[in-house]
Amino acid sequence: MPFVTRKSLTTMTLSIVVAVLLVLGFIWSGLYNVGADDPHTRPMLAMMQSLRANSIHARSKHLQAPNLDDPQLVLKGAGQYAAMCTGCHLAPGMEESEIRPGLYPQPPNLSRQRVDPKDAFWVIKHGVKMSAMPAWGLSHDDMTIWSMVAFLQKLPGLSPAQYRELVAKAPPDEEMEGGGHHHHGAAGGHDDDSEHPHSHAADADHAVPPAVADTAPMEGYDARAVPAAEAVAVAFHAALQKGDRSRVMALLAPEVQVVEDGETQTRDGYAAHHLGEDIAFLKPAQVKPLFLGSMPMGDTAMVGSRSEIRTTHDGQPLALLSTETLTLKRTAAGWLITRVEWASGRRAP
Repeated sequence: MPFVTRKSLTTMTLSIVVAVLLVLGFIWSGLYNVGADDPHTRPMLAMMQSLRANSIHARSKHLQAPNLDDPQLVLKGAGQYAAMCTGCHLAPGMEESEIRPGLYPQPPNLSRQRVDPKDAFWVIKHGVKMSAMPAWGLSHDDMTIWSMVAFLQKLPGLSPAQYRELVAKAPPDEEMEGGGHHHHGAAGGHDDDSEHPHSHAADADHAVPPAVADTAPMEGYDARAVPAAEAVAVAFHAALQKGDRSRVMALLAPEVQVVEDGETQTRDGYAAHHLGEDIAFLKPAQVKPLFLGSMPMGDTAMVGSRSEIRTTHDGQPLALLSTETLTLKRTAAGWLITRVEWASGRRAP
């Protein structure tokens, strides 16, 4: 081998070794800020976005989608989305959620953006590393995930009222294998086509919070669930049904926001007005829990639930399907609720 060639190869090898050592030294030093409140540099962001998009598409392009226009599939997906997705991806009429501003990269607003069906299925099923997107395929079967994809195709064209109507009509979830999100009371009637009714005798335009028995959290959590946060949700429901105002307020963080059909209330505003109405409405009601599940997000968690509420209003039988999403934060005193989102609609009596 000529001397010049050997010298060139030696120089190239040394250059590669030095480059590798510099990269390893940079990683080891901790100089790069991984905080979610410090965005990536533009070259790093462009590289990661390209990597993510190409990786997803390469794995999703061979998928075969079912009929995404099937109305029953869309309805099922509406219930799934309302229970577990709105905190990150929003819904018609929602401008922001408590958790969303702190996420990086920020999740897309799926109420305004249509996504490729095959890519959406793959992302929902497998999640995305180093992001807040979990792999729902570990606790949901493929057809349930396709139902969410079907609903996503309709979501950007829905008004807030149309969104609430679809969620209200969503069927109770069937029991799934595995853990994470457990479903109860799968049998249920079909919803009628009317708008959601008066939640309280005095105020017709506010959704009703679900309530469940004052018992331990539902059994069968998997490692991805947050039993302690779910226990707070159960205690919150029970306190509302029992009319225990002090217990309800003790579970709400000082900065809590209570959102009912697009109206946002502060802690003091809720205590002064709608809390009393919620308690009065729930006191005679029969409440059947249909769903309770949670998702960890570091020192915060999301708990979604759905319940069937049967009562009388103005002497007439009234049946509601109520959907709730709670955001909670971990504190030294335990989990506290920082955001409550409620929506409800009529079911057939």
